[in-house]
Amino acid sequence: MKQSLLIIDDEPNICLSLQESLASDSLQVFTAPSGKAGLEAVRTLRPDAVLLDVRLPDISGLDVYDKIREIDSRIPCIIMTAFAKTDTAIEAMRRGAFDYLVKPVEFRKLRAALDKALDMSRLSHVPARLFESEDDAPAAEADRIVGLSPAMQEVYKTIGRVAPQDATVLILGESGTGKELAARAVYHYSTRNQMPFLAINCAALPETLLESELFGHERGAFTGADQRRIGKFEQVNGGTIFLDEIGDMSPATQAKALRLLQQQQFERIGGNVTIQTNVRIIAATNRDLGQMVEEGRFRRDLFYRLNGFTITLPPLRERIEDVPLLVEHFIKRFNRELGKRVRSITIEALERLRRHDWPGNIRELESAVRFAMVRSTGDIITDDCLPETCRASRPSFLMTPTVAATSEADEALGEPEAAGAELVAGGALPLDLAALTRRLLDDESTNVYREVGNRVDQIVLETVLKHCGGNQQAAAELLGISRVTLRTKLRALNLRPDRG
Repeated sequence: MKQSLLIIDDEPNICLSLQESLASDSLQVFTAPSGKAGLEAVRTLRPDAVLLDVRLPDISGLDVYDKIREIDSRIPCIIMTAFAKTDTAIEAMRRGAFDYLVKPVEFRKLRAALDKALDMSRLSHVPARLFESEDDAPAAEADRIVGLSPAMQEVYKTIGRVAPQDATVLILGESGTGKELAARAVYHYSTRNQMPFLAINCAALPETLLESELFGHERGAFTGADQRRIGKFEQVNGGTIFLDEIGDMSPATQAKALRLLQQQQFERIGGNVTIQTNVRIIAATNRDLGQMVEEGRFRRDLFYRLNGFTITLPPLRERIEDVPLLVEHFIKRFNRELGKRVRSITIEALERLRRHDWPGNIRELESAVRFAMVRSTGDIITDDCLPETCRASRPSFLMTPTVAATSEADEALGEPEAAGAELVAGGALPLDLAALTRRLLDDESTNVYREVGNRVDQIVLETVLKHCGGNQQAAAELLGISRVTLRTKLRALNLRPDRG
């Protein structure tokens, strides 16, 4: 997805230099020479982020920032100033500006701040929607929580109940189950969805940096603190903060987080001024917080405070019936991202994915589908395109013992060419698997495994669909599979949905 950046600065050389340095295939850069022109560009372009100079010829940068907040408070603004100790930049941060940089801007720091701002903008603006029906196809403008299994239906119900309540939410689940996506869904269905959303990984920052990031610090609070820093709880006032991996938070930071949850108050590091804020906290972890409490590694009172509303995401191995739907979702997404035209996946490959135990959950499945699509040279993902870890799983249709054909069945089937004949009297199999296998071997086929499986699927699906008069929902229920899986199999076999 291509994003956009607006630079508001009255120095043409700076604008040109930044535009040439930052523009890329994924980022479009616009410039404005004054405050009024910048505000007009914000209204027209709705950029994903803004680089704003404090001193402009017509309006002060602080006033421009306030007006940008009125237009869309979710647009992150990075303030640029030529004065390292200016109170104006710090005041803009206090009001919610994303960051401030001192001119001449060091490109590495600018790039890092801009990447974070663009990510925050994407999380705030791109909706995370619930995949509530199989006909609710994934849209390019939204991220979807995909699944129709009973376990996921319970997740949807919980999100629907919790989202409007403006209460703290704790999301539990193994790594790769989609905790951040669930947090964004809570945000987008909440009453704060027009205010910023910020995600912070508590495990990715050292203790001192995490505390400073969340609560800010005063000048001189510790070595290297040469300026006051406004923390995220102050910046995102009115919005939502997602604390990922909260189980990795240090005891000192836990104590401050508890006070924030109880009173919406805190002090910056090294300060004694109490700051009032208004943020909603959504926390997530893949750890057993209850066990950590018993071991003394997590505050009991904080655990109880977080544990009021809990969303538990099931691992993929417990919702394996959602694999075909997830594969279809990822194929559509990666077709856009990779410029591919993959239509579907073979029955054999899909069955291998269904047999895998997915220790990495949805994230692992996503990587497997991407890998397969990169390797695929046609419009269908075949078994040999899958990663080796997935190919080790045997498809289920080869794990069922083959029933030997009776002499009556042999007579009814006749020669090997008649291996696909209609049902045999006495309830025998409609297909002599041994005869079909021998024929394929005689023809020197190199895809015996796949062709036998596809032939079985073709006969079973056609027979059941005919029995149901072409009703896919009824056929899926008789087959014991979801309608999405049935549709995927029909496409892979090039069968018309109305074949019945």
